[in-house]
Amino acid sequence: MLDWSLLDGVRTLDADRLDFATPEPARRALDATVIAPLAHLGILEVEGSDAARFLQGQTSAQLDLADGDFAPLTCFCSAKGRMLANGQLLRRSAHRYWLILSRDLVTPLAEHLGKFAPFYQTTLTPRDDIALLGLIGQEAPALAEARLDIAPPATWHQVVHDEALVLRHPGPRPRLLIAVPEAALVATWQAFTAQALPVGNAIWRLHDIQAGLAWIRAEQADAYLPQMINWEALGGISFKKGCYTGQEVVARAHFRGQVKKRLVRAQLEGDRPPAPGAAVVDAAGKSVGDVLSSELDAYGQPEVLAVLSTKEELGPLTVEGQVLKRLKLPYALERLDPETLADPG
Repeated sequence: MLDWSLLDGVRTLDADRLDFATPEPARRALDATVIAPLAHLGILEVEGSDAARFLQGQTSAQLDLADGDFAPLTCFCSAKGRMLANGQLLRRSAHRYWLILSRDLVTPLAEHLGKFAPFYQTTLTPRDDIALLGLIGQEAPALAEARLDIAPPATWHQVVHDEALVLRHPGPRPRLLIAVPEAALVATWQAFTAQALPVGNAIWRLHDIQAGLAWIRAEQADAYLPQMINWEALGGISFKKGCYTGQEVVARAHFRGQVKKRLVRAQLEGDRPPAPGAAVVDAAGKSVGDVLSSELDAYGQPEVLAVLSTKEELGPLTVEGQVLKRLKLPYALERLDPETLADPG
């Protein structure tokens, strides 16, 4: 486990939440560059001479696309097509891949994949020695280039220099995910906080919500088809690759249009962020969906990602007594092939 207490001024709220004394962090992130320790994310390393073939049979990503430049979104499903985990796949060397996903799913996914890995001479290793940092702001790309000597990549691409790896994620402000060895954590943090404000990882999670990106956690595993969190609209499913576990169900749901629930972005009229799993209810008190994630925005109101029924007109909705107002997603609800994203030019 990483020792985040090495960072000056850090406060531990729980195992997945860190914070700092920076006032109004969500508001400051609107016009300043901020940096956050991404304690809620982790890395599972997959390594071996046959690692690519092993992953090709398990993940929704086309392994040929993970080429050390493009780092596609992906997911792992049960035989019934339900997601066991979702994340980002990147190649670190010829036979070594990293999966970035919710920290509390690293061990469960390793245990699940571990049932098949020995047949492919592949090892699975949680990389607890790698620190993930999130840099947000209009000046984030220039600051990363100055501090790491790295020209930031395009969205969902990666770039490496010495021991540092940088990924670009979408959002309302430029966002860079930076991975460095734990031994370099303090020096890297100090270099960035000379110009960037330290904030808790709730701010990164808020920007994920605003980008319409849902990263499932352990309690949400095996509950949703990938399309229920709009994964095909984000380029997280390759419909051009061969078979993988759950592929038939996922493909059938896509080609027959049988997705009964969809991810929506919304704001609550209140000041109480609901916990994941909180019910979204209609005027009659019937549950029509549930909350995946929620954080307070710059105005002190909860923004949420929720999975709602697509069956009927739902009418007025509430979460824990707070009125739910739908917000526009920043992408179209249509298939986006990762093969298209792989070439940003």
